[in-house]
Amino acid sequence: MGEAVVLLSGGLDSSTVLAMARDSGYEIVALTFDYGQKHRRELNSARRIAKHFKVKEHIIVPLNLGKLLKSSLTNGSVSIPKGRSKNDIGKGIPSTYVPSRNIIFLGIASSIAESRGADAVFIAANSVDFSGYPDCTPEFIAAFQKTIDVGTKAGKEGRSIRVFAPVLDKSKAEIIREAVRLRVPLELTWSCYEGGVKACGKCDSCLLRLQGFADAGIEDPLEYEVRG
Repeated sequence: MGEAVVLLSGGLDSSTVLAMARDSGYEIVALTFDYGQKHRRELNSARRIAKHFKVKEHIIVPLNLGKLLKSSLTNGSVSIPKGRSKNDIGKGIPSTYVPSRNIIFLGIASSIAESRGADAVFIAANSVDFSGYPDCTPEFIAAFQKTIDVGTKAGKEGRSIRVFAPVLDKSKAEIIREAVRLRVPLELTWSCYEGGVKACGKCDSCLLRLQGFADAGIEDPLEYEVRG
């Protein structure tokens, strides 16, 4: 098995996907983006996860997009939605959507993969227990694979980089069980949209994570301001 570039945010899903890629036999190049997030908690988690798994290389790419992209994750004037019901999460596109984020991230990841001669790119896109982002769907992943196939030298030469989204159709509970199986240090991951000492327990990401742990019958090791 060759080398794979794995998008690593430091969250639960991307940390699990890194472990899955490693378990499949790939040498791991972790790729993290500092794109103007309001806080540094996820970036710090990404560093700790990469160190834990002893990845071949951890690349952190600075992208000063915070002031350019309208999102509550990057713009202090836009509020992060909190306390939404499970039925509301996933309906519509919330303010936490970062415009074209996965297009940008996958574009850079595939460029790095092609330059290094890597075989694959892994992304933790999920379309089951998610916030409704359009760039986390099977249609998007298939379309991006086609883009790489026709728009890169590697693709034209018949050795296109494969885009893998191994948790695309998994529930949060299934992802957590897989993380436990692969011994992902869940206590090092960070899912909250806020960057406090404790996870807020009220944003969509916290609510999805907490519900996933409850459904999996596993205790979440993170501390929360409020649990659900």
